This record gives sequence, structure tokens and C-alpha cells, in this order.
Amino acid sequence: MTAAPEARPLDPGGALAHVVRGPLVESVHTGHLVVLDPDGGVVLAVGDPDVVVWPRSSLKPLQAVAMVRAGLDVDDDGLALACASHSGEDAHLAVVRAVLAGVGHAEGDLQNTPDLPLAAAAADAWRAGGRGPTSLTQNCSGKHAAMIATCASAGWDTSTYLAPTHPLQQAVRAGVEELTGVPVHHATVDGCGAPLLSTTLRGLAHGFARLARAAAADDGSPEARVGRAVASRPALVGGTGRDVTGFLRAVPGLVAKDGAEAVYAAALPDGTSVALKIADGGGRARALVMAAALEVAVRSSGGGDGDDVDGVVAALRAVGRTRVLGHGSPVGAVVPAFGGTDPAVWEERA
Repeated sequence: MTAAPEARPLDPGGALAHVVRGPLVESVHTGHLVVLDPDGGVVLAVGDPDVVVWPRSSLKPLQAVAMVRAGLDVDDDGLALACASHSGEDAHLAVVRAVLAGVGHAEGDLQNTPDLPLAAAAADAWRAGGRGPTSLTQNCSGKHAAMIATCASAGWDTSTYLAPTHPLQQAVRAGVEELTGVPVHHATVDGCGAPLLSTTLRGLAHGFARLARAAAADDGSPEARVGRAVASRPALVGGTGRDVTGFLRAVPGLVAKDGAEAVYAAALPDGTSVALKIADGGGRARALVMAAALEVAVRSSGGGDGDDVDGVVAALRAVGRTRVLGHGSPVGAVVPAFGGTDPAVWEERA
């Protein structure tokens, strides 16, 4: 029996969030975070900006750019779903079906791992119809439909599109390396079955900055097309009640994407960018940390597309605010452990 390879430990990084209950800090979430200015200079760093991570679904917008470069030809709805970890609501499923039908394929050609819709209400409605887990309703079906559509446009085999040696996956790998400026030193399989590529937080932030700047310039490039689709289709990128959808709505021109195991990346139209990884992989502090990091980014950039910095910051805080309950009532909050933000701001009652 072959021994399993030795796992590389993740450095715990620095404190990103405190869980406050009453007068005490009950728990601390650590990790790594970087905010970059438009020139790539570090505005804020916690932990190691060059830590190597699995970016999980935060990588989808960069993968989508590689697919457009390889011939993917869909509208903005289709591109938004290619970047999405969607909630499985009716609007999401309709776009996935349309992308597949546009290249003469159907749901049965999807090879992502079957699952129920991510949103509880959508999952309940799906089960009420007597249906179980499917590839269509799994949250990565938009990316997989886009992969099939790319192969169909390029004349590549669609039945083996998940193989790491497939021309599609080779193009995606090359695109990710070019957009991030970081060589892919590690690869494995993501939860949906697609190849998963490593990068650094600095590289991820740099890639998102390229998309957001191109979209703001409306230069017609693949980066601009994908960035515009993400920024303009918040409900398709996430879904009802999702924090990524809330952030996209809060900041004009923002390009943002959440990922499993508490990875997140975002960029403002001027190229100010953020990437983070919470070391424990849990989701409790993820939205709060991104909201606080985006506040730093927005104040550094002067507000992105608009001049109402305080209004944008208030909207970010509304999305990221995470209360701690005692007997059903707020008795504390998850608050940022960086950036000089007054914790009391985050303890305001939503």
C-alpha cells in the first residue's frame, strides 16, 4: 500500500477576526490577507501575502477569462454563471441550460459532482418535486457548462474536458499563470471534479485587479467581458441572501468571488484589490473580514466608481456584520482584528 504524501502545513498567519461575546474575546480567527493598491503595492497585509493556497471557487473568474480566450462565446449571463458558485435558484438553472443548448449539449453532459441546490429554499423546492442531487443543481454547473461550450467552440473533445491533459485545462492553467503572474506549482481535484490550481493571495488579488480595471475601461478584452459580467450580474454570481451578491451590489464596479474553505478575492475598478484566506477554513468570519478589507480598499482608492465613500462603507458593513447571539438576542459580534476599525461599528444592531 502506497503511503500518503506528507501534507504541507498552512501557516496560521495573523489575527483576522475576534469573536466577542459580552466583554470577552471568545475566539480568534487567524489567516492571511492582502490589500494591494492599483500599482500592486501593499496597502495592508496580515500574515503572508505570498502564502500558497488553493483558491477554490475564487479562481472561477480567472478560469473564465482563459475560456473566453480559447473561444467561449456566451452572453453576460452565461459568463456570470461561468464565474458563479450559484445557489441553484431557477434563474441560475435557466442560464446553465441555455449555455448548454447553445452548443447542442444537455444536462447529461455535465460531469460535475451531483448535489442539491446550495440555497435551502431552492433545495426544498427541488426535493418537493421528487428530485435528488444532480449536476445541474450543483453550484459549479455554470463553470462546467462553460467548459463544455468552450470545447465545442474550439473543436475539442467534450467528453474528457475534466482531464488535466485536455487542451481546455492546459489553456486554463496557462491563463491562470499569466493573469496572476504566479507559476502553478500544485494541482489537485476540486470538489466539483475540475482540476484545482494553486496560487498565492498576492497573485489572486493581482488577477482580479486586471479584470476590474479592464471592465472599467470597457476595452473589449476577455478580462473586460468577464469583469463586466461579474460586476453587473450580482444575483447570478451568488444568489438570494449571499454575501458575494451583497458586496457586488454595495460597490459599483466591484469584481468579487467567494470560495470554499474561506477564500475570497475582490477588486475595485481602479485596480485596488483584496485577497484573503482564513486559516481554519470556516465561514463564520469570512464575510466580516472581506467587508473590513474592502473598507480599507475603498478608503484607500477614494471610493471606486463613486464619491460616496461613507455610503459604500455603510453598505459593506451591512453585508459583513455578523452578530453573536445569546438566548436569541445579540450579545456580541465578530469584529475585525486589523486595520484600526472601531469594533463598536461592527457591533451595531443590524
